[in-house]
Amino acid sequence: MNYSQILKTCPFFSGLSDDDIEALMGIARIRESSRGELLFSDGEKAVGFFVVLEGKVKVYKLSPEGKERILHIIHPGGTFAEAAIFADGLYPDYAEPLQSSKLLFLPKEGFLNLLMDNGRISINMIAGLSKFLRQFANQIEDLTFKDVPSRLARYLMVLSEGVNASVELPISKSQLASNLGTVSETLSRTLRKLSEDDLISVSGKTVAILDFERLEELAEKCKEG
Repeated sequence: MNYSQILKTCPFFSGLSDDDIEALMGIARIRESSRGELLFSDGEKAVGFFVVLEGKVKVYKLSPEGKERILHIIHPGGTFAEAAIFADGLYPDYAEPLQSSKLLFLPKEGFLNLLMDNGRISINMIAGLSKFLRQFANQIEDLTFKDVPSRLARYLMVLSEGVNASVELPISKSQLASNLGTVSETLSRTLRKLSEDDLISVSGKTVAILDFERLEELAEKCKEG
């Protein structure tokens, strides 16, 4: 597999020249990780960041009681822990693969040296971090102002890329519940209610979107009261 091509699909590195990608690959290391292997812990010193080449990785927080809250599911072409190499230099969460995965590890020291020497990579990094911050702000807004049906509707809209379609949930329903800031029982009730209202139909992990316009209206609806 051509990992350079996967690197070009990353928001941080899209549009870079072949020479720029070669420079990145020159400092990177391939890492194979098994399901459930802890890649780093909250508060651990950040020594670099990752690009998913194959598989899936969850990034999550743990409450004082040990309850897991999934923040992101990273798919091939996605990056994670990139912000941790700046600021205080600590990883702010936990990360582990959801299945056997192949990762590209970019070490902090080598990458920062590359940023100082290459303006194109630096500008791409700034643009990518800005996009990440916008996405994070949207996620906080959803958790604060929207209820579970609205959050689920938004998730399905993004997954379907804006059309009536059948989509395959890329993660388990329990993981999806955590990602949406709820519990499995509430997610199941919400899926059932959306099915009864003829917005979607559900068969296992396959969700068919039946009425995209109404789903979009639901996604924009804020909490009452």
